[in-house]
Amino acid sequence: MLKGDVLIEDDRIVKVGEVRGPADHVIDARGKLIVPGFVNAHTHSPMSLMRGYAEDLGLEEWLAGKIWPVEEKLKPHHVRAGALLSCLEMIKSGITCFFDMYFFMEEVARAVEASGLRAVLSYGIIDLGDPDRRKRELAKARELLVLRGSAEGRIEIALGPHAPYTCSEECLLEVRRLAEKHQTRIHMHLSESMGEVQRFLEQKGKRPVEYLREIGFLGPNLTAAHCVHLDQREIKILAQEGVSVVHNPTSNLKLGCGIAPVIEMIDQGINLSLGTDGPASNNTLNIFQEMKLCALLQKGKRRDPTRPRTTEVLGMATQGGARALGLQDVGRIEPSAKADVVLIDLKAPNLRPVLDLRAALVYSARPENVSHVIVGGKLLMENRQILSLDEEEVLEKAEKASQELLSDDED
Repeated sequence: MLKGDVLIEDDRIVKVGEVRGPADHVIDARGKLIVPGFVNAHTHSPMSLMRGYAEDLGLEEWLAGKIWPVEEKLKPHHVRAGALLSCLEMIKSGITCFFDMYFFMEEVARAVEASGLRAVLSYGIIDLGDPDRRKRELAKARELLVLRGSAEGRIEIALGPHAPYTCSEECLLEVRRLAEKHQTRIHMHLSESMGEVQRFLEQKGKRPVEYLREIGFLGPNLTAAHCVHLDQREIKILAQEGVSVVHNPTSNLKLGCGIAPVIEMIDQGINLSLGTDGPASNNTLNIFQEMKLCALLQKGKRRDPTRPRTTEVLGMATQGGARALGLQDVGRIEPSAKADVVLIDLKAPNLRPVLDLRAALVYSARPENVSHVIVGGKLLMENRQILSLDEEEVLEKAEKASQELLSDDED
């Protein structure tokens, strides 16, 4: 265990080691571990309002039969209330930055600004082959670009085509053109379920990754969530094209989608990150759960206890996530990096004795072990007390919004 100080000035780390002299604010971190803030590389934050709704269903029935009908009733205040609830939960879980895809994203931006978190936001584009709808959806996505650099530089904007099966080829090509023009990332779902892949094979005669390469959609600025059902050829294609992948183990298990080929992707050099997916298909925004499941699923599936290593899993939750979001200066603790850091209380019984710090984080730690959260040099939580949000107000408004949104559901 290394002991020392971390000096923060404005929004950046300026020194790691021994620091002498006065400071405006000193945190006594004895008995605590300082780590880079965790990155949630794929989620739908407003869906916290649907936590516990539409349970025990497969992806297609869950999405088309339950979620999409509810989302048709969404209003801006619902989205803001859900996003604030998720921001609150993420702070308490040690997540300092997240990659979001949803609707009414200007309301999510307001929640991000209020919470103090860092985020890359994308509007979820779905055209279903309808030219008029495509025009409207792309217009909404472009409008969001005005928010780039807002919230004191904590908000970045990406383009979010939902998936190859909900976006026409014309839509995807326009997204690719806009991404290149505006130098943004692209955030999409890819090969999440076996049914999705099978339908692609039947309709287009090729697998989704092959199709996307054929139309020139793949590239280093693409972050693809899930990627559960890939064959070896597709894995090589994603590696060659420099695509980042977000592994969502809890959501993939809960919706019965399967287990992604994580080790195979790592070994091909793909940048891997971790995501919770939305609270409606996971039920929590617990990055510690994702780390542990990621490790255990691969060890059990492959019958190989040596992979993934704890260093690989922690890398997915920090630097891998930062790369997936296109953020060059977060995910690490070193001079010039953004001051996005988390303190873990090592005195907690579930973390003692501390024999291996990496193993403690991946296998033993829980959200309640997070004591402090700092983003851009500002304290968002100190000794488990939220400083950036009124916790009771957030909870009350989210409860009211959820009841209002789901009040007409007959189930």
